[in-house]
Amino acid sequence: MFVIPCELQMLGKYFILVFDMHKVAFFIDGAYLDHILTNEFTNQRIDYQLLTHAIVGKVGSDREIIRVYYYHCLPYQDTHPTPEQSQRFSNMQRFFRALQRTARFEVRQGRLAYRGIDDKGTPIFEQKRTDLLLGLDLVLLATKKSIDEAFIIAGDSDFIPAVCAAKAEGVIVYLVHGDICHDDLLDEVDERIKITPDLISSSIRLI
Repeated sequence: MFVIPCELQMLGKYFILVFDMHKVAFFIDGAYLDHILTNEFTNQRIDYQLLTHAIVGKVGSDREIIRVYYYHCLPYQDTHPTPEQSQRFSNMQRFFRALQRTARFEVRQGRLAYRGIDDKGTPIFEQKRTDLLLGLDLVLLATKKSIDEAFIIAGDSDFIPAVCAAKAEGVIVYLVHGDICHDDLLDEVDERIKITPDLISSSIRLI
């Protein structure tokens, strides 16, 4: 038997059923989503608002996304940046600004730290603070009973403590993931949603 949360309200001389909406927060690890789009979908350009609504819509129509949190870093620049570095930095700034101005989106910026080069001569960079910021936002919303469900696009096991804390507060946690995702994180969440070609094709950015 399915129970649908609702309440009876009076409108004039009539009673109407008002269905409760599940309050949802959406958390996006931007670097992880970039990896999925680059390696699994040939760097497809997407509309992030369409993508989040398409993913939540797979669970049910009785969901309200109260906010989407996006976590990423601006690209690294040398002390005297090359023209390519300056252009890449400027492009990412414009993207962050556009996303911040999207309804109910919040951009959280970390910092990219240079960690030297690998044995192939490729620079090594490490994101700082993004994991911490995502975990803090998830736990804060959960403990304040601001959300019923959390959707997280991520693949790192560092998020497990925050996921466990949110679940302890009664939040249902959905993990949205690509081909590569840490097994421990997959084990810990309540539900799993694979990013499929259908989800991406329904979220293509036309301009």
